[in-house]
Amino acid sequence: MHNLSANQNVFLLLGSNLGERLQILQSAAGLIEERVGAIRTASSIYETAPWGVLDQPVFLNQILEVQTELMPEEVLRIILEIEHELGRIRYERWGARVIDIDMLYFNDLVLDSARLTLPHPRLHERRFTLVPLTEIAPDFLHPLLQKTSRELLDNCTDPGAVIKIS
Repeated sequence: MHNLSANQNVFLLLGSNLGERLQILQSAAGLIEERVGAIRTASSIYETAPWGVLDQPVFLNQILEVQTELMPEEVLRIILEIEHELGRIRYERWGARVIDIDMLYFNDLVLDSARLTLPHPRLHERRFTLVPLTEIAPDFLHPLLQKTSRELLDNCTDPGAVIKIS
């Protein structure tokens, strides 16, 4: 494992399409701040079309840039714990969920293990990820694709609606 500095930046995508979506995103952000690290930047909240499984309610999505002293696997363990605490049940890939927390980037680390792939392998295909990411980190460079968030968004063919609500 790399010798990571004390101040890593991790980008987390939050999504919810069941229950009190806004409240759930706020609860998730609070738990992330408590257990992972300080939130440096938060995107606006967006209402977004479902992706993968289309016959389900629309999502609310938000991206948080979090400063952490933890290793990536530890961040993953904690966000899975938070999902579980907030009522997430994993039964259908890309299906409806109370809360989903995805790790998009961990600094510019490239990692492919059994439990975690960084950067997130599909982030460049998804408008609901790229729009809020471009809002808070337009010039962040994808370490594999060597394109900024803005360039990835400009090249994204995903037609899904992404509407800023707050």
